[in-house]
Amino acid sequence: MSVPRYPEYKDSGVEWLGDLPAHWDASPLKHLLSIQNGADHKHVEQDVGYPVIGSGGVFAYASDYLYDGESVLLGRKGTIDKPLYVFGKFWTVDTMYWSKVLAGNCGKFAHYLATTIPFGYYATNTALPSMTKGALNAHVVARPPLDEQAAIAAFLDRETGKIDALAAEYERLIDLLKEKRQAVISHAVTKGLDPKVPMKDSGVEWLGEVPAHWEVRRLKRISPCITVGIVVNPSTFVADDGFPFIYGGDIREGVIDWKNSRRIAAKSSEANAKTQLQAGDLLTVRVGAPGITAVVPSECEGGNCASVMLVRRGPFNSNWLCYAMNTRIVRYQVEVVQYGAAQEQFNISHAVNFWTPVPPRTEQDEIAAFLATETAKFDTLAAEAEKAIDLLKERRSALISAAVTGKIDVRGLVPVAASKEAA
Repeated sequence: MSVPRYPEYKDSGVEWLGDLPAHWDASPLKHLLSIQNGADHKHVEQDVGYPVIGSGGVFAYASDYLYDGESVLLGRKGTIDKPLYVFGKFWTVDTMYWSKVLAGNCGKFAHYLATTIPFGYYATNTALPSMTKGALNAHVVARPPLDEQAAIAAFLDRETGKIDALAAEYERLIDLLKEKRQAVISHAVTKGLDPKVPMKDSGVEWLGEVPAHWEVRRLKRISPCITVGIVVNPSTFVADDGFPFIYGGDIREGVIDWKNSRRIAAKSSEANAKTQLQAGDLLTVRVGAPGITAVVPSECEGGNCASVMLVRRGPFNSNWLCYAMNTRIVRYQVEVVQYGAAQEQFNISHAVNFWTPVPPRTEQDEIAAFLATETAKFDTLAAEAEKAIDLLKERRSALISAAVTGKIDVRGLVPVAASKEAA
């Protein structure tokens, strides 16, 4: 889309704004918005009422602190870089600021403008990013006349809407790819690769039929040893250098992020020989995201693990078992036995009895090779979709920035009625 520039510019005198259209002003944000503190007040959750912004979308009734109108909300603590536009009755928590749109300004324009604030520059705390009202009030922004603010808001509503719709299509594609990927894996590890093979009842109600020549075994009958990683003060073994020391957070489906993991000294790992890692072992997350499994790569040989479930390699194809562990076959069994409201987890004593359909070793190898090829196709398509979403987000941000700083002239690109409506 080709958008013209304004015919004449002037130096704004502000480094991050650069040149502005000659008839625009550079102004502190407080000249557009009257920023107010949110309130930490008690409320009763109900089925009807008004949204409590910043509380996860819970609806509640409030007679005090209730604001009715147009507002731009900004984070005060925590998530400070995602301004919100609200119109109607609402109230908000004390980790956020709400604002009144001052006369002579367009709320939608102010919202788009707020998304360009360099929040990282103003943040006062790295552990829990915070914004002060003073910093927000003093932040200098570009301020066009009201009619142009409305035109810019209408233009950005239209164009960002198109971008958001396209991004949503890519998101749906990614979800479909994930579903199809999981379906292919589940079918392969429960039914095999030969569609003509005779089937039999597995004897497990939720598993259904499996190939007649397969067995159905408990996990403890597949692996020679199943145990839990270091659970007593594992942090005392963390070192600056050494072998990978794998925690649950380092494990994703089929992948161990050993490059960014903690480290454990060789002597400490050897002292915990029961859980010292060997290539081909499997690690399963126990706490937080229970059931997620990956095969230990050669780069982790000699390292160790903390709290996760360790399934020792054996006379089976480790990649085949990893695929099986990451399907609903095992995940269902994890969900049945897991506990904990704050952090879901399961005990090894339950996990050793998980059921898994087991084909002969030759078929395990064939299934693992087939799934490596097929899942790579899905992963490539998903990665391309993710890249497209990232590019759309960049395009969206660049378009907003260009419009609210006057680098492009959108006055003739939206109907007058739409501009008035945005105002």
